Amino acid sequence: MSQAGAQLGFLKALTLGHAALIVAVVVGCSLLIQLVRWVARRAAESAPSHHRLLILRTTPVARLLIGMAGLAVIIPLLVEPTFEDIVALLAAVGLALAFALKDYVSCLIAGLVTILENTYQPGDWIEFDGAYGEVKAIGTRAVHIVTADDTEVIIPHAKIWSARVSNSSSGKPSLLCVTHFYLDADHDGGAVSAILAEIAETSSYRKPDTPVQVRAAETPFGTHYKLKAFVAESRQQFAMVTDLTLRAKDRIRGMGVTFARAPYAESGKP
Repeated sequence: MSQAGAQLGFLKALTLGHAALIVAVVVGCSLLIQLVRWVARRAAESAPSHHRLLILRTTPVARLLIGMAGLAVIIPLLVEPTFEDIVALLAAVGLALAFALKDYVSCLIAGLVTILENTYQPGDWIEFDGAYGEVKAIGTRAVHIVTADDTEVIIPHAKIWSARVSNSSSGKPSLLCVTHFYLDADHDGGAVSAILAEIAETSSYRKPDTPVQVRAAETPFGTHYKLKAFVAESRQQFAMVTDLTLRAKDRIRGMGVTFARAPYAESGKP
């Protein structure tokens, strides 16, 4: 460290050994974080489904602890270990970040709040800022989710201050699936409801001993049915909706019931 830097008072003279130790701590923490992520993912994939989310939940917590441990080793090498010096350093760093990295600091704080409040966790299915998918990782700055189309969406944590977050699973391996049907209004509603309930109850994707609900409402162009059932594994929700849709269409057509058709919008042009 230069003589001018040493004159700041709270900074130590940086020796070659200290510099090498700092580099080793930074590299070691980075490698350890990558190792923890790899081990957690491998363990989660081989563990029973009811333990998968619990294992994945440890990843962001472990990353936070490793980062704090690294700082605890590095700071005494740069700063005199007195209370006044540490306070002065933290104040200087905080002031610089407040002006130069305001948005990034907002993301960091929001990420910490997310981890502490457990707003969402790896393995949850959330809808965030218009994107719906499974949480794959909770980073320092952003949350990484993968949609049903296998698209990774990276959303900064600061969005939680202004955007609504919908969590479909909330730490549970199962979630509620809703399958929609639109039928012509002229039909036997009781018979259709019974068939839809039977199809959901016999689905191989349904979580055992969970209720099945059928809701109906009239629309200007027909009857709208909502078939609600819990899927056993959250990652199979789209397979379950497909299964219910295809099997229900065959049964409904066999009853002679026609599907509703939305009227075309009139443009007013000839």
